[in-house]
Amino acid sequence: MKRRNFLKSSTLASTSLFVPSFLQAYNGKRMSSRSGKILVVLQLSGGNDGLNTVIPYEDDLYYTNRPLLAIEKNSVIKASNDLGFNPNMTAFKSLYDEGIMSIINSVGYPNPNRSHFRSMDIWHTASDSKEYLKTGWLGRYLDNACQACDKPYSAIEVDDTLSLAMKGEVRSGFAMNKPAQLKRTADNRFLKVVANERARKVEDDNLSYLYKTMVDTQSSADYLFQQSKVYRSTVQYPDSAFAKDLKQIAELITADTDTKIYYASLTGFDTHANQKNKQGKLLKRYSEALQAFVKDLKQNNLFDDTLIMTFSEFGRRVKQNASGGTDHGTANSVFFTGGKLKSTGFYNSTPSLSNLENEDLVFDVDFRRIYANVLEDWLEVDMQKVLSRRFDKLNVI
Repeated sequence: MKRRNFLKSSTLASTSLFVPSFLQAYNGKRMSSRSGKILVVLQLSGGNDGLNTVIPYEDDLYYTNRPLLAIEKNSVIKASNDLGFNPNMTAFKSLYDEGIMSIINSVGYPNPNRSHFRSMDIWHTASDSKEYLKTGWLGRYLDNACQACDKPYSAIEVDDTLSLAMKGEVRSGFAMNKPAQLKRTADNRFLKVVANERARKVEDDNLSYLYKTMVDTQSSADYLFQQSKVYRSTVQYPDSAFAKDLKQIAELITADTDTKIYYASLTGFDTHANQKNKQGKLLKRYSEALQAFVKDLKQNNLFDDTLIMTFSEFGRRVKQNASGGTDHGTANSVFFTGGKLKSTGFYNSTPSLSNLENEDLVFDVDFRRIYANVLEDWLEVDMQKVLSRRFDKLNVI
């Protein structure tokens, strides 16, 4: 059995015990300072309803299709002559008014898939809708395009499991919820005894690799735990798990942790019923956490070096359903937040509500054009090394 297949089949391979094979031991020394720019990817899982997020409040068809679900015109937070935000997004609007946000509407891909799992896989891997890839776009960046990604924790997902987006063929990101919890796990006496077996001659390649991974995990857990103590944020974050994730990311960035990519998710957007209240709470949670995160980065002069991208696997149907919600749809909006954006405000108009395909929105911007922009103009690598072909990149970043 090949080593990669062995790890995939191991029940331990999905736990926080495992780190990328390129992880180097901490050895009690501070790692070299990070260089270059930082990318933070925020995932709104479940398919956020874009039409009740970025609202075409002057379009009568919006209200015709959503007689109960539409946001009343006088409640919309106006941002332009025809577009506005959900009333729960006051904090988001403040960031928009600062000129540090770009909103790209009508983002999707040809032949859209309405399955959560499949559509998320497409976004994670940057594949065509009928193409199945085993590596993610950020994982392939680590594999093929990142010169400094042989260092510890080049990419961290604040979670217990690793998204496909972060998985490469050789190198992958690392899923970690809390540094202190990781250290306690790595310090387990039984695991230390097992890891010490590596000192003996092991002929089995799979076991040898397993022992090495354990040793690297223990030493690197020390590094990350020490980094987590370097800076304690003084910014008041909301009391939510998502906000705590962003606070932890801000603290690691400020501590000069040797990480180029951070990934976090906010779940719950699969609003088939009673959507207005559910989505409103989630958008408020997202907006206020993002605002605190931006304030934290600005306070430490790190905002201009950080690009924040927010996406969801698909939008929702134009028409409300019979349960006061919306069903799986297609095109949606992508948000960028950063101090060095070339284009701010609304990058393009909201999708047409009169020109539908199978009663769904028609996408205007292929999401891989956005990835191409991130790769070439932020991470400064050739898009073809990651996406396998060239796309007409956007000019937002």
